Amino acid sequence: MDYPRFRAAAVQAAPVFLDTDATVTKACSLIAEAGAAGAQLVVFPEVFVPGYPYWNWTMTPIAGSAWFEKLFKAAVDIPGPHIDRLCSAARDAGAYVVIGVNERDPYSMGTLYNTLVFISDTGEMLGTHRKLVPTWAEKLTWAGGDGSSLRVYDTGIGRLGGLACGENTNTLARFALLAQGENVHTANYIALPTAPEDYDMVEAIKVRAMAHSFEGKVFTVVSCSAITPEIVDAVAHDTQSRDMLERPHSAVSCIVGPDGRVLGEPLIDVEGIVYGDIDLNRCIQPKQMHDIIGHYNRFDIFSLHINRRQNDTLRFEEAEFEAITDTAPREDQP
Repeated sequence: MDYPRFRAAAVQAAPVFLDTDATVTKACSLIAEAGAAGAQLVVFPEVFVPGYPYWNWTMTPIAGSAWFEKLFKAAVDIPGPHIDRLCSAARDAGAYVVIGVNERDPYSMGTLYNTLVFISDTGEMLGTHRKLVPTWAEKLTWAGGDGSSLRVYDTGIGRLGGLACGENTNTLARFALLAQGENVHTANYIALPTAPEDYDMVEAIKVRAMAHSFEGKVFTVVSCSAITPEIVDAVAHDTQSRDMLERPHSAVSCIVGPDGRVLGEPLIDVEGIVYGDIDLNRCIQPKQMHDIIGHYNRFDIFSLHINRRQNDTLRFEEAEFEAITDTAPREDQP
């Protein structure tokens, strides 16, 4: 048996901040560009549409409240017209697409999710994944997802899964994907210059991706957003916050092989597209030594339980009525 070989594209770009239509137009253009370059998988950053809530880090919750309303109004409905446009772009490019969006809850006017959208090369939405636990200040913006979206998709380029940003440090979430046979992992990030000064975001992202690839013997496509002067101008309210948002070495996009090594040169901070050739046959030999979802584990000792039930606001229990079709009197009736 021969396994898929294909070209992947990791997009490092900035959204048109809080402008959903313009950001989707930019995404569609980048999908077309990557498809024309031969990419069969195009990966975008976390919440690329229509941007990341940096105000959570630069403002008080009260000052940031008005920005939450702006983001909520600019968020994406799933399904909806913006997803339709992205699906059409994927179909036209003949490429699978994974892209991060701010998803509006279909019933609540105050709940948002950090969501990854998986789209097939024929333009069908394969599914979505809502970030399980928003990180630190992100809890001011997003609600947590549930286990129903912790899934791997069987595609023409292999079994495809993904996690958003800090989720890539969640060992159990990562194992849940690996154990479903994940071959290609997408790690979708945002540029985070708001981390402590001694925290190297580029190296932190690379370490996470390299660890997942090495442990699972899979390919990882890392896509990180870039930060632009327009974004800084929008959310920086003083010199300190501006200096923080302009800190370099806060974004990296790259592709990592099943041996844990980066393929080619990563892209740091600036906008662009990183390409890499993926050959899933390269995953076989490393698994001879360490196959943590197979022979190199002890499932008689360890087990992982995953609750895949969707968290519903309401669960209705409807009464059941039997239709009365025979109106003739019973023998015991006069």
